Amino acid sequence: MDDDETLLLDTSWGDDDDDDDEVGVRRAEMPCGPWRAVAWVYTQPCASGVLSTIFVLLPCTLFAFMLLYCPPLDIDLSYSAFEVHSHFSAERFDALAIAVKTQLGSWDRRRRDADGEDLQEIPEDEQEVNRTRDEASRSGGCLRRSLRGRRFAPNYYLQSQALWRMELVFVAQGDGDRNIFTPERLKTIHHVERLIMQHPQFHQFCWKPMEVLRDLPLGPSFCSPPSSLLSYLYPSERAGKIYYDGMGPDLADIQGSLSLAITHPQFYWYVDESLSPEHLSSPLLRSEIHFGAPLPSYNSLQDRVDEQRSHFKNFVVQYADILAKQSTSQVKVLYGGTELFDHEVRHTFRNDMMLAVISGACITVLVYILTSFSAFLTFFGLASIGLSCLMALFLYHVVFGVRYLGILNGVAAFVIIGIGVDDVFVFISTFRQAAHLHHPQQRMVYTIKTAGRATFLTSFTTAAAYAASTFSKIPAVHDFGLFMALIVSCCWLWVCALMPAALCIWTRWVEPREHACLHRWKSTSHGPLSDEDDDVALLSVEMEPGPLEGDMDVLSLSLETPLSLAGHPHLGVVSTKLQWALKHLVGQPVVERRRTILGVFLLVLLLSAGCCCLLRPASHAPLLFRPDTNLQTLLALRSNLSGQGISCPMCSGDITQVSSWRSRSLCPRRPSGRPHMGRTAAQRPALLLLGPQHLLTLAATKQAFSQSWQNYTRRMTVCVSHDYHPYPSWMMTSRSCDRRHNWMPDFSFFVAASPQQSSRKLHFAQHKLRPHPTRVCVSPPGCGVRGMPDGPTRGSFYSPLPRGSTARPLTLSKTSGFNPCSGGACGLPAMRPLVDTGAMVFVVFGILGVNRTERRDNHVLGDNGNVILDPDFDIFKEMGNLCKICKAVSANKQLVKPGGAQCLPSGNKLASVLPLFHPECHSLPEPNLLPGQLSHGAAGMHAGKVRWLSMAFESTTYKGKSSFRTYSDFLRWETFIQDQLSSLPQSSSLRRGFQTCEHWKQIFMEILGVESALWSLLLSLAICVASVSLFTAHLFLLLPVLVTILGVVCLVGAFMYWLGWELGAVEAISLSILVGSSVDYCLHLVEGYMLAGEAAPPTRGTDPAAARQSRSVEAVNHVGVAIVSSAVTTVISTVPLFFCVIVPFAKFGQIVAINTAVSIFFTLTVTVAMLASAAPAAFRRTPCGVLKAALAVMTAAAAGGALWWAGGQVGVW
Repeated sequence: MDDDETLLLDTSWGDDDDDDDEVGVRRAEMPCGPWRAVAWVYTQPCASGVLSTIFVLLPCTLFAFMLLYCPPLDIDLSYSAFEVHSHFSAERFDALAIAVKTQLGSWDRRRRDADGEDLQEIPEDEQEVNRTRDEASRSGGCLRRSLRGRRFAPNYYLQSQALWRMELVFVAQGDGDRNIFTPERLKTIHHVERLIMQHPQFHQFCWKPMEVLRDLPLGPSFCSPPSSLLSYLYPSERAGKIYYDGMGPDLADIQGSLSLAITHPQFYWYVDESLSPEHLSSPLLRSEIHFGAPLPSYNSLQDRVDEQRSHFKNFVVQYADILAKQSTSQVKVLYGGTELFDHEVRHTFRNDMMLAVISGACITVLVYILTSFSAFLTFFGLASIGLSCLMALFLYHVVFGVRYLGILNGVAAFVIIGIGVDDVFVFISTFRQAAHLHHPQQRMVYTIKTAGRATFLTSFTTAAAYAASTFSKIPAVHDFGLFMALIVSCCWLWVCALMPAALCIWTRWVEPREHACLHRWKSTSHGPLSDEDDDVALLSVEMEPGPLEGDMDVLSLSLETPLSLAGHPHLGVVSTKLQWALKHLVGQPVVERRRTILGVFLLVLLLSAGCCCLLRPASHAPLLFRPDTNLQTLLALRSNLSGQGISCPMCSGDITQVSSWRSRSLCPRRPSGRPHMGRTAAQRPALLLLGPQHLLTLAATKQAFSQSWQNYTRRMTVCVSHDYHPYPSWMMTSRSCDRRHNWMPDFSFFVAASPQQSSRKLHFAQHKLRPHPTRVCVSPPGCGVRGMPDGPTRGSFYSPLPRGSTARPLTLSKTSGFNPCSGGACGLPAMRPLVDTGAMVFVVFGILGVNRTERRDNHVLGDNGNVILDPDFDIFKEMGNLCKICKAVSANKQLVKPGGAQCLPSGNKLASVLPLFHPECHSLPEPNLLPGQLSHGAAGMHAGKVRWLSMAFESTTYKGKSSFRTYSDFLRWETFIQDQLSSLPQSSSLRRGFQTCEHWKQIFMEILGVESALWSLLLSLAICVASVSLFTAHLFLLLPVLVTILGVVCLVGAFMYWLGWELGAVEAISLSILVGSSVDYCLHLVEGYMLAGEAAPPTRGTDPAAARQSRSVEAVNHVGVAIVSSAVTTVISTVPLFFCVIVPFAKFGQIVAINTAVSIFFTLTVTVAMLASAAPAAFRRTPCGVLKAALAVMTAAAAGGALWWAGGQVGVW
């Protein structure tokens, strides 16, 4: 080669060689025009300090202005943030919801106008007293005095309105039968409910209805006990009378208490949908604790509403820590309620965000190492990222007017660290590699131009990929895309402004001191990254045989890595070591084996593409939290519980049994020695005598029942094994015998899990030594069970004492084992009412839609708009058709549950008047509702005229199914309703009716989320292709980037399939950012390839293959350190996301980490191999080439837009 050729980063720059005149003149030219001013600012430490101060104070000032003078930025953590309000399913339901809300609001205003006051809480309490006055007059003098004293006492109405509630769900877990109605599990539930009432502040917030004044054991506070089935199972006794309040100390007869409770339809509200009168077994039990208002020192419910709510919230959140510790091996305790659930969500969100602090600390240490132990550059690099976040928040909230920060925006705290550090490393790496430019202004301008251009393109493509999500109709995804696009753009701008200033100050003032400290440390202790000599690190040019192809000599850039002397630029000991490793251990081997690498990549691409095709749509509802958390378990059980809108404060036994408590007296008919438990003495089962003959090592003869009796319901099985010769061995277990170890069942007996009258506690444990017998003893030390967890072969039970025993019997209350249904005293089981376990579908007439023209955003927390009514709707004219439609829908058993039709609104005079106008309405189906429960059907009136009507039907749709499977149910409903409406006369206004359901909104939310995410993925890919085309201006430089991105996306999708994931909303949203996250590294490498060609253009006669291979190796040498450092920091920044409780965070972090690892791997292998195989050897980017690329991109965009428009016109899209 000619000697006048200059290599990239040529260290011989500045020599007085006459052969370098041409290049020397070009390199020696001082910056001119605007670049001269930029160079002067960034080479004067004082000017750089002033500029840095401006860019530090600007975002801080704007952020402070936002906090002080702008509306607060709300954090929306709700699931509804993903609802698509522009979709027809949301518009239908919102129209009905607005109409109902408007109707209730107008009724409330008319009531206040009629009363002449705004606050009417006390008269409502007086009405409550009037309703109970007759009963109070018949309940005895003591009860009358209690009611009278409460009525005329000061503040008698305090806490009399059930305003708040806390929900508890007890789920049976552990081995064996998952039935919650066992003595051991009921004892745990009773303990939890009593623990709640024992809170020191409970009486200050509890609900105090008038009905509980009849319950003497609740005095003197008369706080309402939990609304629970335990009011039947743990009754209390006073003066020979039974009170079903759950305050009793001992468990009553389980079957008898449940038989009494099931005679009330409210019973079904507490249990799982699978329970039936024939099978009184439920895997869960529900309870509610109601809290009353107004609170003490407040006059009414409307008196300082926010202050009362704040007081209650501060009180109720104290139960979170208490209840979180109450779960046992048999019962899982779940807790919720509006305030408590919101507190748990926010607490979880804050804890997950605290992981960003851990991520930041790890990144700080890593950046400190990768900047060769420069604390100054580490601080400014991370500070530029943090300041960009403040600026992005200001633009997001103030400029773009977004008032909500969604749950997905929390991911930005993790992702932006990796993206921002990428730009920081590029600036530092470029500045250090420009050490051959001795003039400071030349070096700084070269750094700004080279690093600024490279980071601009990667930041632009990343921001554009995120901005593609702003086209999503889902508010949370739209806001996340906008926020990430702003934060990436601001990060690039602040890094470009602050890092040159920081490098200027570091070079002049800080670097010599850091180098001196490091040199002093090195002189005393040589670390693994230090060198023992003081030679200057140089980039030397050598001529060596080409190792790539043939015997042709190629230019090689060899590195010498000793530390620099004082006065020479410090190149970074870590970066030089890493740079040498990437060139010699990655770049050159990949170029040599490029054909093999491309062949393997092709096979991987085909395999991963096939796995992507095997990804299935989600088969279950999306998870928001970890499956084992209280929040997610409670959300998952919503499908088996009654609807959230149904509360049953009057369902417990202390309310439903108030009219019959006087007849529940304890009569002295029990046999002596034991309470009456529903079984006569003659019916008592035979007792088993367990003695030493069974080698259970019983100290004396113990008794047990051969079959279940009273509370002796725990089954124990004695197993025998003959494998241990010469004698057989026995063991005892609460499960079945383990036949894998040849244990065979011998016999079974029944004991109690809780203390009983005339019983004793025994401990049992299987011996660890052969022949592994079971020991039964009175105290734990004798059995060796102290400090060991209970299990099927270890634990304790209660066995009855032998008759005539002189041992002191256990003192039990009179209600222990009480059977209220002895002698057939209880009635027949009640019919199961509607408790909204299925999706509630509404058929609406008289409403055309919703007007949202004045709405500025698409967010769930904003104003939903105004309802549009049908002026032609006449209920009297259409009454016959309405009744026909209701009968037809209710008769469809595939869509509607039996007793699930609610044709006319209950609690309204229309329900009794309208059926008289047409014979079709004489036999309408009656809904099966809870006592006192109003139907979901509604009617809207205005100016004395019925303007709209909605019928409600509880559908057979299970709300726990995935959205993709539930979509078929929606289609069945839509088809059936449209068939019914189309059969009406053309003049009928009912033909404009529609069906709607809140559950339909949720299923379309996920379906549209997946679709929009996939479209965003394609759009971001198109934007990326356009951006790279403009940047490279060459097809064969675009091709490696495009192929690498395609391989990354396919392989990440294959990883999702191999991990067993399904394609839901969370996974689809995470996939939408893959293009923006994977384009950075390969694009930086292409930039390095182009810089290598500009610095050392090949001469005539140079082999093109050897030239492109040399440029590929130099590209790795130039940008390898920056992209590898960025990839490592990105992966480390997302690792804390793996431990998040919020599932979208965790999956997002896993996908980003996998994507980053795959992207850097493919960049250093596939992209390098493609560049060495097909990249242009002598191409140099020119303005003309960029213009041609821009015209090609514009032509392709215009053609794509025309094709999209044509497809929309013919109905393809």
